[in-house]
Amino acid sequence: MTINSRGDASGAEWAAEHDIGEADAAALVGEQFPDLRGAPVALLATGWDNTVHLVGGRWVFRFPRRAVALPGVEREIATLPALAPGLPLALPVPTRIGRPSGSYPWPFWGAELIPGRELAEAGLPAAGQVRAAADLGAFLRALHDPGPAAGAGSALPVDPMRRGDPGVRAPMARERLDRLARRGVWRPDPAVERLLAEGERADPPPGPAVVVHGDLHLRHLLVGPDGRATGVIDWGDLCRADPAVDLSLAYAGFSGAARTALLAAYGRPLGPERETAARVLAVFLCAALADYAESTGRDRLLTASLAGIRRAVTP
Repeated sequence: MTINSRGDASGAEWAAEHDIGEADAAALVGEQFPDLRGAPVALLATGWDNTVHLVGGRWVFRFPRRAVALPGVEREIATLPALAPGLPLALPVPTRIGRPSGSYPWPFWGAELIPGRELAEAGLPAAGQVRAAADLGAFLRALHDPGPAAGAGSALPVDPMRRGDPGVRAPMARERLDRLARRGVWRPDPAVERLLAEGERADPPPGPAVVVHGDLHLRHLLVGPDGRATGVIDWGDLCRADPAVDLSLAYAGFSGAARTALLAAYGRPLGPERETAARVLAVFLCAALADYAESTGRDRLLTASLAGIRRAVTP
């Protein structure tokens, strides 16, 4: 789910240009993949940019909802097969590539199902949060390694949305929070305001750019019932950027012992510039998720997103 557009509170920014329902997905998949013809199809998830269906209980197909998502779809198809083997958590590897047709004008793809629930929905107890956080830290250490992962991502763009620049993201976060406050969803918090003011004055972290997921928030880490991380999904914003772009989930998703476990498993010092950038981006992403959740009636996601804003300013 790419979170970047400003839009308005009407929900227009995540409105689908092409919304593929179960019957549509069954027809498209059956036409292009005859071995799946007649397989049961169930809606698995929707986001800003993709509708996701489970086909035959095994295959997850992602159908872009908006034209803005198409470059990300092409990056996923080109890069994830090379990136996945070197990482300790599962990635959705596109192995069934659907092409535009008369009934649907865009490419789509299918990958084998990764088990698990979104972190935002999992409601993990404290011990489970520590396990999930440690697994994520080890994953990010491997992803951000300048060796194998960098080779797989050498053709990727460099931070095209400037998510690693707190001077860009802080005012965008404030705009989102103001929108939520006007609707009575968010009560202004002096600690959040202090962080955003610091971010507006801050320079971007000094780098270097590494391969990053690019949109790593509460919906994109999958976990099992015991808290073990099972996979990382939705790679449409895959790019090269400062590690802070992915480390934002250390602040949005975890606190206390869990965050300590994540940063220990990551094993590289952050420094004050990177920490500020990660915390500011965490506030922005959670505010955008809260906006989306409140507007679309997703109560659990709203609760998790508002909690993420508070965690982002917690030492």
